[in-house]
Amino acid sequence: MNEKVRRLEEALKTVVDPEVGLNIVDLGLIYGLDVDDEGDVQLELTLTSPGCPVGPMILEEVQSTLESVLPHKQVLISLVFDPPWSPERISEEGRSHLDL
Repeated sequence: MNEKVRRLEEALKTVVDPEVGLNIVDLGLIYGLDVDDEGDVQLELTLTSPGCPVGPMILEEVQSTLESVLPHKQVLISLVFDPPWSPERISEEGRSHLDL
């Protein structure tokens, strides 16, 4: 994993799904994260459900978080629902935090 992707992933751990109380990385909502040769960011992100009521808030926070790490770079977020999110995507650290 390159340094920029690692920094972005760490920053995304500050974005918490308020309904679950867990950051979006450990919750398994990040499907893909890449930084191209120009430093622009491409992120594939899902939500726990297509109708997630806090989805717009999460997307705004993700956008501003990524832009704060790599200012003056383009951030493209693709919201995807295939494959659908499931609890199996939660990391071991996340499971521990949620007592699963």
